[in-house]
Amino acid sequence: MDGAADNDLMEQIGQAARAAAAELACASAGRKQAALNAAAEAIQARRGAIIAANAEDLAYATAKGLSAAMMDRLRLDEGRVNGIADSLRAVAAQKDPVGEVMAEWDMPSGLHIRRVRTPLGVIGVIYESRPNVTADAGALCLKSGNAVILRGGSESFHSSTAIHACMLDGLRQAGLPDAAVQLVPTRDRGMVSAMLRAAEYIDVIVPRGGKGLVGLVQREARVPVFAHLEGICHVYADGDADPGKARRVVLNAKTRRTGICGAAECLLIDRAFHARHGAVLIEDLVKAGVEVRTEGELLAVPGTVPAAADDFGREFLDMIIAARLVDGVDGAIAHIRRYGSQHTEAILTENDAAAERFFQRLDSAILLRNASTQFADGGEFGMGAEIGIATGKLHARGPVGAEQLTSFKYLVTGDGTVRA
Repeated sequence: MDGAADNDLMEQIGQAARAAAAELACASAGRKQAALNAAAEAIQARRGAIIAANAEDLAYATAKGLSAAMMDRLRLDEGRVNGIADSLRAVAAQKDPVGEVMAEWDMPSGLHIRRVRTPLGVIGVIYESRPNVTADAGALCLKSGNAVILRGGSESFHSSTAIHACMLDGLRQAGLPDAAVQLVPTRDRGMVSAMLRAAEYIDVIVPRGGKGLVGLVQREARVPVFAHLEGICHVYADGDADPGKARRVVLNAKTRRTGICGAAECLLIDRAFHARHGAVLIEDLVKAGVEVRTEGELLAVPGTVPAAADDFGREFLDMIIAARLVDGVDGAIAHIRRYGSQHTEAILTENDAAAERFFQRLDSAILLRNASTQFADGGEFGMGAEIGIATGKLHARGPVGAEQLTSFKYLVTGDGTVRA
């Protein structure tokens, strides 16, 4: 399509989304819950068709030469499809945030004031590879009373279309408008730009993808953005770390799934830990097939390779990790402040004071103690799903669930009250 056609399609989609958002803002919690549960049933009933559609996408992505990490994000099997349905049910079962009274108080003037949660309106989600975002974003926006416009990656077009059809089934069974969850029906990249310019119709943009996509959105969007550029996640093994816990956590943080934003990309080892326990953490990673890029005395560990200067502060999304020795918790903090992306960091320690210092002096969206960075996920935080991990400091931070997709308004009640 050309620019004019993109704008015409965006106007059509945007007007429908605005109308749907007005209806969703007043929809009962029961109807939204029914829509999500019905969508979950449809996904499980059609899992064969969804997996077949995904096979088309995998072939397309292979021809495009997508990386192994991107292919992993794209791939669906029966377990992952069932996981999508489970996430929909989990979101459905959550407390509805719309209308929740956040605070209330009385004033000497006689006014009674309530601050209540209200939907944002229309949310635009632009994402790459992961077809499950079609369901997760649709579910969270619906739960929070927002209409959503989804623009999936070209490589996930067939999978996203099949999942979106199930979301439509759920909306129709609950008597909610189809336009509550819209999927841009074209691979045309011009629609990304059209969405970023659509301030008249879209209240916030959420990008989910690589640094290139998120950077483009942040540069060109004329509407607010919930975004993180990269997941440069660190794991720090403190001098007082339990070696058994540390070995389990480091392996999981790097190798469970390398292509997600919560995967560890840098291992920091306290010199005191190294003196007591040797290079066990590095050895475990090498044995697991991870390429460990390091420096100094850690290069004596068989299988390691020299780190380049830009390997620290790099998101590999692969079986690669940077590693470095540091001097205590303050050395780890200084490194993370310099190279981190304020996404997720973990400290491994039995020392309460060290953990407290790590928590107080770092300002990443998620900080963990003795737990894997792979827990940086809305589902693992009890949100059922997430629309992304926000690392900005305005409105939403960390996993963005249904509650984070609301704003608030003030409801003020008087009794013929006038201001003196």
